[in-house]
Amino acid sequence: MSAPVALITGAAVRLGAKTARQLHGQGYNIIIHCNHSLGAGNSLADSLNAQRPDSAIVLQAELSDTQAVIDLGKKAVSEWSRLDVLVNNASAFYPTPLDNVTEDDWDTLFASNAKAPLFLSQGVADALKQQQGCIINISDLYAGRGLRKHPIYTMAKAALEGMTRTLARDLAPHVRVNAIAPGAILWPSGDNTLSEEAQQAIINKSFMKRIGAPEDIANTVCFLIEKGSYVTGQVLHVDGGR
Repeated sequence: MSAPVALITGAAVRLGAKTARQLHGQGYNIIIHCNHSLGAGNSLADSLNAQRPDSAIVLQAELSDTQAVIDLGKKAVSEWSRLDVLVNNASAFYPTPLDNVTEDDWDTLFASNAKAPLFLSQGVADALKQQQGCIINISDLYAGRGLRKHPIYTMAKAALEGMTRTLARDLAPHVRVNAIAPGAILWPSGDNTLSEEAQQAIINKSFMKRIGAPEDIANTVCFLIEKGSYVTGQVLHVDGGR
């Protein structure tokens, strides 16, 4: 039998890359989606293929382009003529204070966090049904509680969780659909970097009194795929008790 196949969006760096390595280590062939991080995606694919030849490929796509998303799904299914897992991980994130919010912000943040996951799920649903596969959406702790100065991002992640629950109904019993809502796992980078004081304030609000690790999310993805055969329509918080 051919190896199971997982498509992970935004898989070149951070949580996506860790999840790709984890699933690859469990015998999956990996489709690494990326857009701007093509160099990192190619490096990751080279590393995985060095461990197991012809076990990883890179597909580049702009998730704000619906046709590109549809094409991504078709290419992913055609590569190994099967698809077992879709992880909707790619996510744009930046503040949009109400006084400055624009329609472009809406389009950008909803594209990767809600729109692309929907149309990608639509495009690969039949392939997933054939394998009794699953969809895992990476949401956010703040989808259910709101994040100051991030109204559009919060709305988009809330939409993703609504999609999770609805597709779990629509695709049952052949495809399970769940979401993971991380807490403080990796601190934001670039313009969204937090001060040490802000980081410590977040840590202090968790029961565990520490930041999580990318492995915590990757392990949860693997649990939902391999061990969670009776789990669907759920949003699992991995946030240290936030």
